[in-house]
Amino acid sequence: MRLLIVALIAAMATLSPQAMAEENKQLLLIAGTPSHGPGDHEFNAGVQLLAQCLKSVPNLEVTIQLNGWPKDEAIFDGKDGILMYMDGGANHPAVQEDRLAFLGGLMKKGVGFMCAHYGVDVPADNGGSEFKQWIGGYYEAGYSCNPMWSPEYKEFPDHPVANGVKPFQIKDEWYMHMRFRDDISGVTPLLVGTPSDDVRDGPYVHPKGPYEHIQADKGKPETMMWAVEREDGGRGVGFTGGHIHKNWGHDDFRKIVLNALVWITGMDVPENGVESTVTAEDLAKNLDPKN
Repeated sequence: MRLLIVALIAAMATLSPQAMAEENKQLLLIAGTPSHGPGDHEFNAGVQLLAQCLKSVPNLEVTIQLNGWPKDEAIFDGKDGILMYMDGGANHPAVQEDRLAFLGGLMKKGVGFMCAHYGVDVPADNGGSEFKQWIGGYYEAGYSCNPMWSPEYKEFPDHPVANGVKPFQIKDEWYMHMRFRDDISGVTPLLVGTPSDDVRDGPYVHPKGPYEHIQADKGKPETMMWAVEREDGGRGVGFTGGHIHKNWGHDDFRKIVLNALVWITGMDVPENGVESTVTAEDLAKNLDPKN
């Protein structure tokens, strides 16, 4: 027995720090504050549902932060991946105070970063360049638009985030015409669909539009989810769906997001993707109180 223990210690000593770190990964899911009516922008319920679905993933530890930016930023310590599912624009929690610099320090360490739905929206002059670097692109007001529509996702790239995902179609506030890196450098489109002329002609959710430059692209495909591998070793993902809470009940809609959350931590995504089951009762849990 003593010889066996000595042998095990010796074997562990041969492992690199990186290999040992891969044994367990830490994921932080940050939900925004309530902002819409019942069933929409259910950020708090959404991250809790996603965390529940990730319990089956070995060696992944998930931490949840509800109702906005954490008061104690020590919660970021040791995290391998971060999701921000929250309202954006000029009030995006990530662009307040010195938080872009704070997040930039984490990105330089190779921390994975994913933003979902309104969370991909930041001002061009306050977060735009950082988001292009960290996740490959962002929603730019006046350039991008936000129609409520039902894209058909028929084909997927050979990418781990797409593992096990089958073609699907679902109505949501799918943002489109994103502001990507120049020449879409290093960006892998994951969910791509072609909007009809009626979708391009509007109305959009806000502002109602339409925009001439959106209409001019009739017949062209649009990317609603994408991934990047950064030079600092980190991974980034943008996902524009997630407005309608009940959509988390759709297996493929949910799977591609769960896959992405696993992937941004640096873990391998299962060959058939992250398997999970969600019931109507699950979808009804933890909803924000609405007036």
